[in-house]
Amino acid sequence: MAELLDRELYRKIKRMDRNTLESLIKEFYDMGRESAEEANVDIDALRADIGKIKGIGERRLEEIMNVIQMHLTLG
Repeated sequence: MAELLDRELYRKIKRMDRNTLESLIKEFYDMGRESAEEANVDIDALRADIGKIKGIGERRLEEIMNVIQMHLTLG
């Protein structure tokens, strides 16, 4: 795992005033939140795989996909 806080960044943070540090922390938070919000799910492949499960018909598959889609869009 790469170091997130190398010596140079550590020294910069030590010299920051409160407002600058708060801005940096907010920027890191926003980057993490955006990364977490991106869903890397192939809906078509998911649908195909769920459809292969024995006992899952088209109507039930549609219900399942609607629930999944609802949760993906709500975040």
